[in-house]
Amino acid sequence: MSNFFKKKRVTITGGQGFLGQFIKKNLEKKDCKEISVVKHKEYNLVSMEDVKKMYRDQKPDIVFHLAATVGGIGINKKNPGKFFYENVMMNLQVIHEGYLNGIEKIISAGSVSSYPANTPLPFNEKNLWNGFPEDGASSYGIAKRIIHTQSTGYREQYKFNSILLLLTNLYGPNDNFNPNSSHVIASLIKKFYDAKIKNKKEVVVWGTGEATRDFCFVEDVADGIILAAEKYNHTDPVNLASGKETTIKEIALNIKKNIGFQGEIIWDTKMPTGPKRRVVDISKAKKEFGFKIKTSMKDGIKKTIDWYIKQNEKNTS
Repeated sequence: MSNFFKKKRVTITGGQGFLGQFIKKNLEKKDCKEISVVKHKEYNLVSMEDVKKMYRDQKPDIVFHLAATVGGIGINKKNPGKFFYENVMMNLQVIHEGYLNGIEKIISAGSVSSYPANTPLPFNEKNLWNGFPEDGASSYGIAKRIIHTQSTGYREQYKFNSILLLLTNLYGPNDNFNPNSSHVIASLIKKFYDAKIKNKKEVVVWGTGEATRDFCFVEDVADGIILAAEKYNHTDPVNLASGKETTIKEIALNIKKNIGFQGEIIWDTKMPTGPKRRVVDISKAKKEFGFKIKTSMKDGIKKTIDWYIKQNEKNTS
């Protein structure tokens, strides 16, 4: 077992969020001196003063920067300015103040939506700057891509250890199931569950079902982020994903079967679906720090649905 975190003070921005909860749980098994979560109601990281206060209060040695303004396709399209400004300001300030406060390392969570719209498959890190991201997520994608530039400059000039991990579509227990801001798998689980409970005859799903994504179980990504923190010390970005391409139709049918919904799926081809295909090359993560996928799509979706149903039963009992 690595001693990287031994007696270290660790801060997690976005630590109350979906991924942050699993990072914190993972870190609790390490011999950290202290683990601090940055709560939005206490620190607005878009504000420089709040970022400075966060560093003064928590005095971290290591920072996991997961905080972001984010949502699904619909909310992305409605808020391009907000998403760009808030994410850029958070990223620039958290990294800059980390450098000024002399922290040892910052691990930032980026996104594969930073890749250009015409990126060849599978997405490889060397192609990150070869074009502009897909329109629907370009503001968020560019805001995350800027972390690479900042990390490279700060390492070159200040010897500051800042790394960027490009994450794929995550899913799992504790995901965001709010229909106004949830991502694909969480959104579909809620739709099919609600339809079954209300005895509906059909569920409407955006697109044709032919679009593909690279979905990864949140616990696997959390493990990968911890490994990168312990072992990876270069500014070149690294993908964290499943490395497998799955259609939205496959996901929908899997969820429908697991939930036991007996009605039909209606495909709304007029609604936006984002890029047609997406699958990610994870060979670099495997080589650099031994990243492994432990959870199959079948098992991951079942775990997520079981958790969701249990929570709903608890809330209605």
